[in-house]
Amino acid sequence: MMRRSPLAFATLMIASFGLAACTNEDKPQETSIADNPTIYAVASAHPDATNAGLEILANGGNAVDAAIAVQAVLGLVEPQSSGLGGGAFMMLYDPKTGEIHSFDGRETAPASATPDMFLNDDGTPMPFRQAVISGKSVGVPSAIAMLAEVHAQYGSKEWGTLLAPARKLADEGFIVNERMSMLIPRYNLLDKVDPDAAAYFFDEAGNPRAPGSVLKNPAYVKTLDALAADPRHGLLSGEIGQSIVDKVNQITGEPTMTMEDLANYQPVERDPVCRPYRNYKVCSMGPPSSGAVTLLQILGLLEQTDFAQAEPNSVEAWHLYLEAVRLAYADRALYLADPDYMQLGNLGAPEIINGLLDRDYLGERATLIDPSKAIPSPQPGDFRAELGQDLPRFAADRSPEAVSTSHMSIIDADGMIVSMTTTVEDLFGSHAMASGFILNNQLTDFSFLPMRDGHKVANAVAPGKRPRSSMSPIIVFNETGEPVMAFGSPGGSRIITYVAKTLIGVVDWNMDLQSAIDMANIGAPYGTALVEENVFSQESANQLRQMGHEIIFREMTSGVYGFVKTEKGWQSGADRRKPGTAIIVTQKTD
Repeated sequence: MMRRSPLAFATLMIASFGLAACTNEDKPQETSIADNPTIYAVASAHPDATNAGLEILANGGNAVDAAIAVQAVLGLVEPQSSGLGGGAFMMLYDPKTGEIHSFDGRETAPASATPDMFLNDDGTPMPFRQAVISGKSVGVPSAIAMLAEVHAQYGSKEWGTLLAPARKLADEGFIVNERMSMLIPRYNLLDKVDPDAAAYFFDEAGNPRAPGSVLKNPAYVKTLDALAADPRHGLLSGEIGQSIVDKVNQITGEPTMTMEDLANYQPVERDPVCRPYRNYKVCSMGPPSSGAVTLLQILGLLEQTDFAQAEPNSVEAWHLYLEAVRLAYADRALYLADPDYMQLGNLGAPEIINGLLDRDYLGERATLIDPSKAIPSPQPGDFRAELGQDLPRFAADRSPEAVSTSHMSIIDADGMIVSMTTTVEDLFGSHAMASGFILNNQLTDFSFLPMRDGHKVANAVAPGKRPRSSMSPIIVFNETGEPVMAFGSPGGSRIITYVAKTLIGVVDWNMDLQSAIDMANIGAPYGTALVEENVFSQESANQLRQMGHEIIFREMTSGVYGFVKTEKGWQSGADRRKPGTAIIVTQKTD
């Protein structure tokens, strides 16, 4: 049975605000609005994955069934982002009870992990890329274990049926798309770390698999067959489990991971973190994800500024938004981690989360926001005074998060909703393959430094610990308790702002979901403002610089996929920056 981690959270009223829209017409997508309430829908980062989910729903499967089919296909056709060797967070709405659930399928560090495992001999942090491909970065694969437990509670179809679309593609071959082909040589490491990965992603001439080429994966077929026979244990035991352990230890050159590490993995059902926002209630994933807390802090901070009076798409609006983001991320760096390690004296994870979302605390933080100039260096706040506490502090964390990952949103004919973000962390994870799938490098989401200025870092490495994440799958409810939005995004530490921006567009600016997704991406995960190149206004960027912001134009490839319910019915949105689709099917009624 899935372990339940009870967390109780108080209610916080959140303000409204909005940003303006920009469009990018370069990438295809599918959107539709269904007037008939009897629909089913799938949105994901690859057409083959979306179609697999739709096939399951068309044949009577539910949203959890479809999620398994989508994940299995994504792991094959989009291995740079997610797969069987990674982890995931799932938000699930159960229409039978009207309840929202959240499931933690985050990877764990093996028993051999140590706080200094990513430090050089002289005590300095290893370069990030070196750590990624070291083999030490691989956490226990966990997405499938989580899906198996959720399926045991909510699924309706046999795993063999759910894995059939992925099995067929792996056996007969799938078409390599332009994005996958472009990313294979991006860091020029896939052909150097693991011979199995080199043979799979490069042709006999040593060139990356070309767009339009057909790629088969017989090892993946064998793995899917094992999962069909034993969903809960097929990946983390037996021949496949041993292949994972062998590959990790081969690359590290030492016995870093064991079969016992795999056998000990347990997914966790956690209480979601939910807060009102305007006339809605936003629910997302709590720790070990920082998504919900940071997102809701951003909104709570803006509630207590003059953001609502700022003109949309004005420099004043962008400035206030960036300041709220910078303050929220500063708190994120200090306090958020695996909830089992969020302990300050007698304050555990629930108390810390409530403290960070306390209205008075956020009001105090909001006084730091000057409407005319940027804070030179945003620092974490101290919520403990609001709780009458005087306890030791953590030290701030600057652990990097790569800009990979994937998201799916699913609605079935009975109204069950799945919003799930899934990842192998970096592009192509650890760059190592076992039994036909990429192994994650999730442990590089830990802080490389376990101590700073004499204080422990909450997100430091420890055996069995889950690294902090930014994944932010959301389900949003209207004032009558009806689910009306489900979406999320990839993007590493930028995920939170991608989701926030989209939510803002829909709620505050009455934008359709597609227009909200198309808006310029902007964020500041580490203080410096990142704005989307070729989309964000150069003139606005210059004015923000005059206000004291450091602005860097970057490729900001979000991947928001999901659905919003309007008065006309469900509306879909698919991020044009990636090749995925979002499709709604209206069921015929007798």
